[in-house]
Amino acid sequence: MVCGHQVEQARQHTSDQGGHISAETRINERIRVPEVRLVGPNGEQVGIVRIEDALRLAQEADLDLVEVAPQARPPVCKLMDFGKFKYESAQKARESRRNQQLTVIKEQKLRPKIDQHDYETKKGHVSRFLAAGNKVKVTIMFRGREQSRPELGFRLLQKLSEDVAELGYVEASPKQDGRNMIMVLAPHKNAKPKQKAAKEPVDS
Repeated sequence: MVCGHQVEQARQHTSDQGGHISAETRINERIRVPEVRLVGPNGEQVGIVRIEDALRLAQEADLDLVEVAPQARPPVCKLMDFGKFKYESAQKARESRRNQQLTVIKEQKLRPKIDQHDYETKKGHVSRFLAAGNKVKVTIMFRGREQSRPELGFRLLQKLSEDVAELGYVEASPKQDGRNMIMVLAPHKNAKPKQKAAKEPVDS
């Protein structure tokens, strides 16, 4: 059983009844209404009962009476082990955070008239970033008269996206941004990041 003063330490969670289990959640004797709509420990609908009867049922089952939908009329309460519920919810939240892959956006800059050797080097960096599960922001930098030939940058970005198509896809199509043209590549969702990548000098 959970004492009333422990509720203040509770973090916000969502119950299986759709209500919020939060620091403001009332349990047991803190629920001060004449009657409640009671839900059993397995989700079964008990019906509308007096608060005294609901508290007695909770005590007999060695469970807590937890208000899961305070806005309802009458409020919806559920019989549960509140301490166990908070512990399991915290475990699930930690597991969810652990399974979340942190998305990192790398950047690679190219010139519209890049030579083949430099292009292969840059493409290698992009491939390595995508293989590691990272997104890549590819920027074409125009200088001087090159600004009047945006099609050069577009064709280069198109070629790059085709060359790395096995590793990623175009998430944001080429777009002119002042003197630059930008495209964003993202790794395929089902692709597993490689633990080790070939050692290549990182472009500054």
